Amino acid sequence: MFEFDQYLGFLAFLTILTIGFWLMIFLLTFVIPYWVGGSIIEMIKEKRAAKKAEQGE
Repeated sequence: MFEFDQYLGFLAFLTILTIGFWLMIFLLTFVIPYWVGGSIIEMIKEKRAAKKAEQGE
């Protein structure tokens, strides 16, 4: 059915595919929401600081 080098190539392909799948799951569920949430919080802080500076004048 498979030669030994074909078997190793198939295992390498499955390993890379699995690593890529879990990396995408990790990025979509943790990293991107954390990044977007942090940027929204920073934007709100900047608007509050600008409003305080405007009212202080």
